[in-house]
Amino acid sequence: MSIWWSLHLRRDAASVPLARRLFMGTMETAGVDPDISYDLSVALSEACANAVEHGGSTAIGGTAGAYRVTAYLDGETCRIEVADSGPGFPPTKTRTLSRPVSVQAENGRGLCLIRELADHAHFVNKPGRGGAVVSFDKILKWRKDAPLMAAV
Repeated sequence: MSIWWSLHLRRDAASVPLARRLFMGTMETAGVDPDISYDLSVALSEACANAVEHGGSTAIGGTAGAYRVTAYLDGETCRIEVADSGPGFPPTKTRTLSRPVSVQAENGRGLCLIRELADHAHFVNKPGRGGAVVSFDKILKWRKDAPLMAAV
């Protein structure tokens, strides 16, 4: 069995814990191992925080714009995508992510943290329309009583 869900969220700091709570509830209900769920939820929070901070300019009239979170649980893998409509990554940004960031740095650790917590991570710009897409996946472990695994 596989499931997916997608959220369209305002670029507001309050949307980050909301996305995380919804994700954690889904993972718990599906029967995913809590340690795997936690790692993915931290990575999701980092991706959402980046979308809130860098994902576009505030529109005329005070609205903050939006970003999209999509999560897929398919078999043994969970894939998460966070897409915004901001300026995207600078051309050199994705090439420098493999370098460690100083522990004293106030910014720039989120994408490195995502890369460490996930099995695979991709940071790309949307072609043509602007915006960034942060996607990552992780192989799942299941609790013995996992509802999704009982249906397989």
